[in-house]
Amino acid sequence: MKKRLFICKVFIALILSHAGFSTRAQEVKKDSVKTKIPFENYDLTWINGQNRQSDFPLTLKDKSGQTILTGVALVDGYFNYNFARPKDNTQTISASMGRSNEFSLNQASIGIESNYKNVIGRLWLQTGSMLHIVQETDGSVTRGRNTGTGNLKLIREAAAGYHFDVNYGLNVEMGIFMSYIGLESYVLQENWSYQRSMVCDFTPFYFQGARLQYFPTKNFKTELWILNGWQTYNSWSKNPGLGSSNYYRPNDNIQLAANFYYGTDSKSGTNTLSKVKRFHHDDSMVYRYYKNKAAKGLSQAAFSINNHYGFQSGDGVKAKNNYMTGSALSSRLWFAQNKIGWTVRGDFVSNPGAYLAFNPAATVSDNNGNVVLNDYDNALAAGNNLKITQLTSTLDYMPNDFMTFRLEYGYRKSNVPYFAGPGGTTSQTGFSNDSIDPTWKPDLRKQENRLTLAVNFRL
Repeated sequence: MKKRLFICKVFIALILSHAGFSTRAQEVKKDSVKTKIPFENYDLTWINGQNRQSDFPLTLKDKSGQTILTGVALVDGYFNYNFARPKDNTQTISASMGRSNEFSLNQASIGIESNYKNVIGRLWLQTGSMLHIVQETDGSVTRGRNTGTGNLKLIREAAAGYHFDVNYGLNVEMGIFMSYIGLESYVLQENWSYQRSMVCDFTPFYFQGARLQYFPTKNFKTELWILNGWQTYNSWSKNPGLGSSNYYRPNDNIQLAANFYYGTDSKSGTNTLSKVKRFHHDDSMVYRYYKNKAAKGLSQAAFSINNHYGFQSGDGVKAKNNYMTGSALSSRLWFAQNKIGWTVRGDFVSNPGAYLAFNPAATVSDNNGNVVLNDYDNALAAGNNLKITQLTSTLDYMPNDFMTFRLEYGYRKSNVPYFAGPGGTTSQTGFSNDSIDPTWKPDLRKQENRLTLAVNFRL
C-alpha cells in the first residue's frame, strides 16, 4: 500500500513533459520510501523547455500526507515592439506572439493534476491571444459533422489514465496532450527564449489521441502515440497518425531526445480522403557543462541543439519539393545563484513548398471577389524555397521559482518578402472589416527587428 501511495505522489512530475509541471521532459520527487524511481535525484529544472519550479505550493493531501491533487496557475503577458511599426499592430510569422506595439495577455491558465492510487487525471484550462494563433489553422474540423471543437480550444490539456508498477513505470493515457515534437515548450516561461525557434514554431503544440509511456530503466523513457493528426482535433483520413518519443538521461547534466511522427494531414485537391503522407523527425541534446548554484557570479552554463527534418509525399506531391529542415542552437548562462539568465540563440529553417510555414498575410479579396495575391505568394509560385534565419538575445530576471521578467531582442531574415512592414498585412486601413482597395497588397519585407518585454507568473 505504501508503494502505491508513494507512486501517486511521484507521478505528479512523471506524467509527461506536457502536463504542466514538466513540458517536453520528465521530473520526479524523492520520498523516504525506497522504490524504483526514474531519474531519481536528478535536477531537471535548468533544461530548455522544462518547468523550472522545484516547489508546488497548491497541493492537497489526505490524512496520511499523500498527495491527492496539485493545482497550478500561470499568467503570461508581453509588450512586443516591432521596429517596422505595422499599421494593423499584427505580429506575423510567430506562434509565440500575435500582436505588436501594444500590451497583450498571451496566456492565462489554471489546472489540476491527480495521481492518487495509481489513477492519472489531468485538466488544464486556458485563454489568451496565443490560443488563436495556434489553433485557428485546424482545417480538419470541416470534415464531416459533429466537429464543433470551439470549446476544446479552452482546454490546454485533459487526460485520464492509469499507472502500472512495471519496471520503473508504465502509464496508459487518453485525451488532449501537449505535443512531444520539438525541444521547446508551448508554455513560453519554460523556454530559454520567449520567441521560440522557427523549427519549434512550425511544428505542433497539441495532439488528441492516446499514448503509452514506459520507463524500462532509471534513465530512459519511451512513448508510443496514436493520434488524430498533426495539431488537429479531428482526423484527415481513415487512418490515425503514429508517433514515438524517446528520452535518455544518463545523469542530470545531459538529455538526449529523438521523436518521430507519421500520418495523413491534409486534403488533396477535390479528393474526399487525402493520400498525402507526412513524416517528421526531431532530435535534441541539452548539456549543462558548469554548475555552482551557490556562486554569486556565474552559477550555471549550458547549451541545447534541436534538429528537425520532415517531408510530405503522395497524390502528386513530391518529397523533394515539400520538405522542412532546420536547427536551433542556444547557449545559456546563469548568474547570481540562478536569479539572472542570459541566452543567445541562432536558428534557421528551410521549407520548400511552405507546407508548414505561417501565412504572412490575411487572405483577402477585392470588391469583385478575386483573391489578392501578395509578394509571398508570387515568390513561392515562382519556385523559390522559403528560408529563414533568426538570432535572439534574451535576458531573464528570476527572483524566485514563480516569477520571470524577460527582455529579448530578435532579428529575422528571409529570402522572400515574408515579414510585416509599416503598411501591415490586413488591409490598406489596417482594419479587417474595411473594403479592400483592389490595388492594395500586404506590405512584406525580408527583414524584421523586435524588442519584447514579458512578465510571467506561475504558482
